[in-house]
Amino acid sequence: MKLLIDTLGADKGYEVIVKGTLNNMLKNEIEVVFIGEEEKIKKIVENTQVDKNRIGYINTSEYIENTEEPTLAIRRKKEASIPLGLRNLNEDEFDGFLSCGSTGALLAGATLITKRLPNISRAALTVVIPTLKGASVLLDGGANMDCPPDMLRQFALMGSAYAKGVLEKNNPKVALLNVGTEEGKGDALRKETFKLLKECPINFVGNMEARDLLYGEQDVIVADGFSGNVALKATEGAAMVILNSLKDGILSSLKSKIGGLLIKDSLKNLKNTFDYKEYGAAPLLGVKKPVFKAHGSSDERAIEAGINKMVKFIDNDVISDIKKYFEEEN
Repeated sequence: MKLLIDTLGADKGYEVIVKGTLNNMLKNEIEVVFIGEEEKIKKIVENTQVDKNRIGYINTSEYIENTEEPTLAIRRKKEASIPLGLRNLNEDEFDGFLSCGSTGALLAGATLITKRLPNISRAALTVVIPTLKGASVLLDGGANMDCPPDMLRQFALMGSAYAKGVLEKNNPKVALLNVGTEEGKGDALRKETFKLLKECPINFVGNMEARDLLYGEQDVIVADGFSGNVALKATEGAAMVILNSLKDGILSSLKSKIGGLLIKDSLKNLKNTFDYKEYGAAPLLGVKKPVFKAHGSSDERAIEAGINKMVKFIDNDVISDIKKYFEEEN
């Protein structure tokens, strides 16, 4: 298995991406081609125990910034790391591509260069959500703001295939993000989508509300990009407020500090439960080859975990499973 790893555009620099990849290579028999500033990367690689014959390079210092218009940047900056990686991914030699760079550029590039699978309207930005019962996935996480009902149906099928192949959910529960749980709730988009999902060959369990995201009762949450992104950011913001308030409370007096020491292990376990770094990266579903997006602020552990998820995605041939869903429909 040969993977392309983009080392540019991450918040914490190329070092953590290279080191996280090398840590993974010590445990997995994969080959890697790093995309970035070759001489800088080699200075890190020369100190590793990984066989240097398993490592290659595509030299570039150019990358697409988050402030740039994605489609325009993909077309103009052809030697930037993301379009370079995606063009190489189209060759049979390579099996997957991972980047921490611009989400918009990665989605635009995957659509324009890698191309969508047949019968799929748009690639979906899949977001892995840590929950009390393991991982769930939400799609779309913000790439497709306006979605007709049939596009949400496609997201449900793709999300179900991913949950089976990578999250090891035998019969993943698929839910539609809505303002209430009862059938008939929501706007025209949600009502029509509900009807379509009832007819899909998946385990559709009905509507769910955003307040239930972190309980983990559902494995796949289907949403348009606007609603999905709002739900994710509201949940993330609420979690940050609660954790910061808890920390301030524990440090507010000697008595509370002593109490904090008594519950230290429990707090650590809680933090680990909701740590996105355990999952590392998630795919753009609906394109012809594996394209994975890692968080911009990923550290070494997150990169290592993200590559593990991509390897599993490739080994289990999730893209073929997605193709089968749509071939059977036609």
